[in-house]
Amino acid sequence: MTTKKSKSKSRIFEAVHETASDLHRLGFIDKRKMKKFDALCLAPIAQYDSAKIRALRDQLHLSQAVLAAVLNTSLSTVRKWEVGDKHPSGPSLKLLSLLDRKGLEVML
Repeated sequence: MTTKKSKSKSRIFEAVHETASDLHRLGFIDKRKMKKFDALCLAPIAQYDSAKIRALRDQLHLSQAVLAAVLNTSLSTVRKWEVGDKHPSGPSLKLLSLLDRKGLEVML
């Protein structure tokens, strides 16, 4: 199931997404259409620049190597994020957001 638990854009979008999720669970909406509802109804994940990644890592008292292990990425990728050569995307961005909102305990 592709439904996401995230803060919605508004209460109306939240209601629409909940209804679509129920219809998807019951088989009335296919996976592709459900992804469209996810994109339309849920708030986008915030972007993380180099300063924000470093601040999050410092707040959690993690080394770059440990953060890389938690995010299942390479040490060089975390280094590139922190100097601004690369920016996190996809699953890494989602995991950074989760770490930021819920803390390290959620990831372990």
